[in-house]
Formats: sequence, structure tokens, C-alpha cells
Amino acid sequence: MLAEILKENNVNSEGIRFDPGARTAIAFVTLRSDGEREFMFYRNPSADMLLQEAELDLDLIRKSHANQPTFAAAKAAKDAGVVLSYDPNLRLPLWPSAESAREGILSIWDTADIIKGSTLISEEEISFLTKGEDPYDDAVVRKLCHPNHKLLLVTEGPEGCRSFNGRVKGLKVDAVDTTGAGDAFVAGILSQLAKDLSLLQNIPESRTDYEKL
Repeated sequence: MLAEILKENNVNSEGIRFDPGARTAIAFVTLRSDGEREFMFYRNPSADMLLQEAELDLDLIRKSHANQPTFAAAKAAKDAGVVLSYDPNLRLPLWPSAESAREGILSIWDTADIIKGSTLISEEEISFLTKGEDPYDDAVVRKLCHPNHKLLLVTEGPEGCRSFNGRVKGLKVDAVDTTGAGDAFVAGILSQLAKDLSLLQNIPESRTDYEKL
């Protein structure tokens, strides 16, 4: 059904693989009074967990302009000169253990050109990856920087975001539902970079500049 919806909306679905014995992953989201969300997952095992390296369409990956691949797909895309954006999107219930999550996330961390991390209470990705260090300390985040990274962004919910040449304050709004907020943030950044990659050489340092981006 989902694949058909993609086709009906002219989304290229040629890279989709099906497994008749696997579940389609579903996330149930509940909202707190402050607009933040909590998740419960129907998954293990879902089809995406069973994808094999041999099933990857490497020609399709090499033709892509941007990818969020895993392991072998990331390497193939990188070798083809694709700019890789990586959002760890930490969800511990989806991993066998905290250590396997940390190991898996960091295994392709240095491959990415663009990384979006988070210090939100629901995710605490920076604190998690640095084993409990202060995610609001720039020196801590810089430990995660790698020479391959062209841009490392840390979102802080209502407080705004940091790039690693500055900090941008958030706009004051009444949060109703924060589901997808991080995805929308990354989508806005990537859509502009897709038009002009030279923006990576001149990262904005103010909210006004980010609004232009």
C-alpha cells in the first residue's frame, strides 16, 4: 500500500525491496502538554532490519544527489562523490543495547559531510555519544568533529541551534506538536545546499542569515 502511494505521487520507488515475512515498521506517537512527544514502536523485525547488502541497487545510489544510506550504501555513495547528510535520530528501543546503538551510529559518523545532532531531552544524542558529557559545552561537541565534516549542526529545540562556527537563537513560538521538527529543519538546510553547495564554505552566523538560507 505505501509503495503504491509513492508511485501515485510520482516518487521513484525502484529501489524498494519487499520481504513477505517482515513487518512494516510503525511508530506510535503521543504528545505531552508542552508539545514534546514520546514514541512506541511496532517493529522487530521489520523489513528495513532485514535488508542485505547484496540487495542494494548501487547504480541507483551512485546516481543520487543526496542519501541517508547505511554502511555499504554510504561507502558506495561516498566513493561516487555524493554529499552525505546524516541524522543519528537516536531511538534506543530500536537497538539491541545502548552500546550497539553507540557503536552503530559512530561506525559511519566520520563518513558524513553533514551531521545534525540534537540536545533535546527526548534524544540527548550528543550526551549519549560522548558517554554522559555536557552536550551544551562546545568543547564536548568538538570532540565529535572530524575533518570530513563540512557542517555539524546541533539543534536545541526552542533554544535554537549551533553550527560549529556559531549559535543561532530559536524563534519564539507556542509549540503544538514537535513531531518532525528535526526532519523539517534538516530538509530546509539540505534543500538550499542542493541548490548551492558553495553555501558550505560560508556558514551563516546569525538568525537572519539562516532565514535567508
